[in-house]
Amino acid sequence: AAAGAAICDRAADLARAEVIFSAVTADQSLIALAHLLPALHPGVTLIDINSVSPGRKRETSARVQATGARYLDMAVMAPVHPRGHRTPVLVAGAALDAFLTDRGFDWKRAGADAGAATAIKMVRSVFVKGLETVTVECLLAAERSGCRDEILASLAASYPGLGWPDHAAYVFDRTLTHGIRRAAEMREAAATLAELGLTAALADAIAAVQDAQGAAGTGCLDKTDLFATLAQVDAARSR
Repeated sequence: AAAGAAICDRAADLARAEVIFSAVTADQSLIALAHLLPALHPGVTLIDINSVSPGRKRETSARVQATGARYLDMAVMAPVHPRGHRTPVLVAGAALDAFLTDRGFDWKRAGADAGAATAIKMVRSVFVKGLETVTVECLLAAERSGCRDEILASLAASYPGLGWPDHAAYVFDRTLTHGIRRAAEMREAAATLAELGLTAALADAIAAVQDAQGAAGTGCLDKTDLFATLAQVDAARSR
């Protein structure tokens, strides 16, 4: 309000906007869309930055375009802090090139059709969140079996480029802070893999670990020291 923004009490009040961003957790995207539909009409563009499967974005696009509004599939490809709206994004769908460029977005076109941008995000997430999950479960297993120091030393020797133990500390911080949201994203990655005829169970397992980490992170954990974090997360996950 201090910046001069108009605060809307109802989604329908957004009908006077030219561009609407949908930015919710992956499991809420269609619920949010249902509330937005009364605000959509020709002259409005919905920019969908939600981390969902290509199939979900194609479904959303069809429902948006049925109102006469335009739809842009946008995939956010890096942590938003500290770059804000200048974080690299991929886009597919409605042509908003001038709008994005004039406002300083760091964007690239992934394709003409809805789903092309999010496909890249979802497939990449299998690796990025999967690597996090492997790190978390490996180190928690090492903590419980009493071979933590040996495992860390072995990983540092075999994969020095990752920067151990800082890499592990970063992974635990990210999963403990964002695990619940990332789990919802990984279930959409599982849907993406299923759409492609591949093994969705892998992404589902990643989602389960992210969920467990997010639940553990709701407690008061010391994230400043990796060894203390491991012990506390181990205790929380045991419960």
